[in-house]
Parts: sequence; structure tokens; C-alpha cells
Amino acid sequence: MTQFSEALSQNSYPGRGILLGKSEDGQSAVIAYFIMGRSVNSRNRVFVAEGDALKTRAFDESKLTDPSLIIYAPVRVLGDTTIVTNGDQTDTIYDALLAGGDFASALRTRTFEPDGPNFTPRISGTVRVCGGRAFYKLSILKSGDAQGSFCQRQFFEYEDCPAGRGLFLHTYRCDGTPIPSFAGEPEQVEIAGGIDAFTDKTWQSLNADNKVSLFVRYIDLRTGAAQDRIVNKNV
Repeated sequence: MTQFSEALSQNSYPGRGILLGKSEDGQSAVIAYFIMGRSVNSRNRVFVAEGDALKTRAFDESKLTDPSLIIYAPVRVLGDTTIVTNGDQTDTIYDALLAGGDFASALRTRTFEPDGPNFTPRISGTVRVCGGRAFYKLSILKSGDAQGSFCQRQFFEYEDCPAGRGLFLHTYRCDGTPIPSFAGEPEQVEIAGGIDAFTDKTWQSLNADNKVSLFVRYIDLRTGAAQDRIVNKNV
């Protein structure tokens, strides 16, 4: 395994990424979500906290050309479960859980983003903190071919993690034209440090030209109390 920061520094364009895991001291569940961008529209964003949720907003409203795929709630909380995604499927999952449904069934109603030729995958995760443990789910919905003819839906479920370990899922393997989608299982990476050190190292490891915003949450496994950090390139 590599450090999360090393995995990021070796890839100029992982796109949007979700990390779920456990802190180095074993006391907290860890969530990290970042966005990157190559276009003016994608780069014109900031993360804003709204209670225990997270929203994306345009940094400069005059430059916003198409909000459909870039303005959404990446993070929402329902009871002991935190939902994190790279699109409006956050709301799909939230509504399904609220109605007694489940993560996978909710995502079977969705597909990859209609932004050909890239057909950006939808990546999603949940963290449930219960009884001093954390339970993780991850999913990726991606195009099965270069034409966007059909959707591949993949789901991964993990019962807790060892201390200092995380599961990393991102939209793209690397930069390209078109951009190649992530392939394989979520990557296992090492998580080091408390929330401030981890946030700083993660932000510094993202490509300087392409990074846009970073969100980090540490959830105390005993109390459920959450600490958040937000870093925006546009300030």
C-alpha cells in the first residue's frame, strides 16, 4: 500500500475522488472527498458547509454555464450514516434510505453522467458508525464502452478497516482525451496523522493546476461527533 498523499501526487487527474477509512490512531472514521477540473466551468466552484451537509456552489456566478453536473450536495447525513458522492445521486441514496430502501437499489436507478465522450462515472459511498465500528460501502457506475451504450454497476462493501487504512475510489484512471474511467477495485491506501495534518498533506498532494476543493471529515467512533475541514482553491 502507498500513502494516500503519494497515490494523489502520482496522478495529475484522478478527477473526483472518495476516500473512506479509519484514522491512524483508530479512533475515527475518515471521509475525504475532492473535486478537480480542467474546464472553466468545472474549476469555478467552492465547497460550502450547510449544517452537517456539504454543497458545491459557483465561485463566480457570471462564469457558470451549466450547473447540471457540477452543482450538487456531495455529503448528506441520515442518522448514523454519512453519504458522499460526486453528483446528485447523493439525494437518490438519501431518499431511498429514508424510505427504508438500500444503497445498491437506489443506485440501480441511476447511470453514469451524460457528458460524452468522457461519460464520467458516478462514484458513491456511505459510512455507518455503530457500536464503535465503521461500516463502508462504495459504488461506481460507469460506461461499459466508448459509446456509452450500457452501464456497469459495481458495488463494494467493507466491515470496518484496520487503523490507518483507507479505500480510495476515483472517477478517472488518469488524464487523457477522452479521459479513461477508473478500473478495478477501490485502492487500499494508508492514512496518516490527525485531521489537520491529513487535510494539509492531501491538499498539497493534489495537482496544483487541476485541484478545486477538498472536504475531510473525522467521525469519532465512540461518540459519533464529527470534525470537518474544507479547503477551496478559489477564496
